[in-house]
Amino acid sequence: MATVRTQDAAAFGETRSLTFFHTHTRESLTVTFRRNGQYDSGALQQLNWFLRDWRVEKPAQMDPHLFDILWEVYRESGSSQPINIISAYRSPETNGALRRRSSGVAEHSQHMLGKAMDIRLPDVETARLRAIAMKMQYGGVGYYASSAFVHVDTGNVRAWPRMTQQQLAQLFPDGKTLHLPSNGKPLAGYELAKAEILSRNAALATQASAGGGPSIGNLFANLFGRRNAPQPPQAETPAPSTATMVASADPESLKEVVPTAPLPPRRPQEITVAAAVMPDAASDALGSIISAPAPRVVARPEAILGYDVTAAAKSLFDPRTAFLDIGFESHAGNALSATRFTGPAVKPLPVIGEAQSALLRDGEVRRPAS
Repeated sequence: MATVRTQDAAAFGETRSLTFFHTHTRESLTVTFRRNGQYDSGALQQLNWFLRDWRVEKPAQMDPHLFDILWEVYRESGSSQPINIISAYRSPETNGALRRRSSGVAEHSQHMLGKAMDIRLPDVETARLRAIAMKMQYGGVGYYASSAFVHVDTGNVRAWPRMTQQQLAQLFPDGKTLHLPSNGKPLAGYELAKAEILSRNAALATQASAGGGPSIGNLFANLFGRRNAPQPPQAETPAPSTATMVASADPESLKEVVPTAPLPPRRPQEITVAAAVMPDAASDALGSIISAPAPRVVARPEAILGYDVTAAAKSLFDPRTAFLDIGFESHAGNALSATRFTGPAVKPLPVIGEAQSALLRDGEVRRPAS
């Protein structure tokens, strides 16, 4: 009944806050996720980023009902330390990688749905934290004694590893529980717990998905016959925060602002959209393009090399060819190529008679060497 009294008293305090410390990112966060009985959308956005998959920097929408469960567990434990986060949201790629390394990772883990967290309270024994979470009967509870943390999720009521029949009977003396012992035989109050707890959890899931409504404490107050105190007038919902204030784990350091992921820039408007908005201007521009004369194409000079074989042969015997700057470059026979050749196909022979006349006029007649 201690749990019932805690939940019943919580019905009159609809502002709920939690303090977290992430063991991997070394970030801390204190956030008020409920105000006047309603979930705070800005706070939920902060929690989504804080509980992101830190391996790939991907956030997800966490189940708000999970924070109500943690709030109840934390109050019942009497802890004065921040809730240490071992694991929260896991992306499919991260879950797959962890599953390949360990058989204790489920293929369809609740972590992938944003409905689970692995937590530790430094000033509370792990076995006691497990017992508190199991007595709440809000969802699944996993016990990892060697790693000193407890898994909590918003799925079906279950626990692993299962307690023995005697251990479960000590935790639930009236036998009213959905948890099954290791031998698989339910306790005496199983059917009664099934009728009460399943309907309660269904109502909690419905109001959590709706984004507000009565809290867990309110439902317990109604269940046990107490009326809720009149609620204060609803304050105007603050605008969602554009930045997440994260306090460093080191108290000496300053706070760091972690901005939310910016939205991608909008795509430029297509030409068809511009034409629809300004039909006259678009049609005039299009008409000017269509009516514009086609650009004048300047014909390139036709290449003569290799096309007119007869003309090339006649040029071999034309005396005028000897006085042209033909730009011929001599190369080895095997080095001649189309890319390096710059002269005509055949180098014209010199006119011997004219060359000898020029030498005689200058008085420099030379006899060819034998």
